[in-house]
Amino acid sequence: MADVQHSNNKHVPVLFSFSVFSRPSSVPPGSGYEVLIQKFLSIYGSQIDIHRKFVIQLFSDEWGQYIDLAKGFVISEKCKLRLAPLQIDITTLGNLSTSTTVFFCCDMQERFRPAIKYFGDIISVGQRLLQGARILGIPVIVSEQYPKGLGSTVQEMDLAGAKLVFPKTKFSMVLPEVEAALAEIPGLRSVVLFGVETHVCIQQTALDLIGRGLEVHIVADASSSRSMMDRMFALERLARTGITVTTSEAVLLQLVADKEHPKFKEIQSIIKVSAPESGLMSKV
Repeated sequence: MADVQHSNNKHVPVLFSFSVFSRPSSVPPGSGYEVLIQKFLSIYGSQIDIHRKFVIQLFSDEWGQYIDLAKGFVISEKCKLRLAPLQIDITTLGNLSTSTTVFFCCDMQERFRPAIKYFGDIISVGQRLLQGARILGIPVIVSEQYPKGLGSTVQEMDLAGAKLVFPKTKFSMVLPEVEAALAEIPGLRSVVLFGVETHVCIQQTALDLIGRGLEVHIVADASSSRSMMDRMFALERLARTGITVTTSEAVLLQLVADKEHPKFKEIQSIIKVSAPESGLMSKV
């Protein structure tokens, strides 16, 4: 009996997930909803918008996905929990603000230059986005797919001031070092994503991000593939999942929002000449 009582005093390991983040911790056995909420708050602090409503969900091995906690649930064994928004704030859905946005630049590398359709055009637009990010103080995260074989980001893309430039072999950009960088951005809500290839790394990154509760805006005039067919169907699929497919000018003007914004004239100078009207508009 003494051995059983001693075992019950031990904390139970729990993986606490929120948005793009997952952190292992532990709680006493018998911990219920209120204790778990406080644990989430103690782990993620300012990352959680206290004005929104959330629900705690438990990963079910039987169903292979997260399900809502049953009434009266208490912790009894090792498990995975996540804090998920209970409702979407319609007033912010699809909106962008400089304080809650990060830019993802995906695999704009030298070896892709001859293979990707209209690569020169998306480099030009990507430059605009990076310049806009610097003007507005928006963090930029840059990935390079197997740079040993595919080269570094093209020289035309000025990565000065980027928060993170990292190599990868996984197609998605959502790796532990990226999650750590995102954890340093309080109140993060939106990711503006662009690069190559639309149907591979862009698509898998976008799906990983929305699966973690972030809004994703894919910049169509700064994203391409080797095949326009692949690009077209990827963008259509992503739009059906609730991802915003947009343009560079729309993103930059949405971020300043007002002609009286102190940085409006600098942003205006970037978009004064329209982005290239390339074959990216083609269906095939």
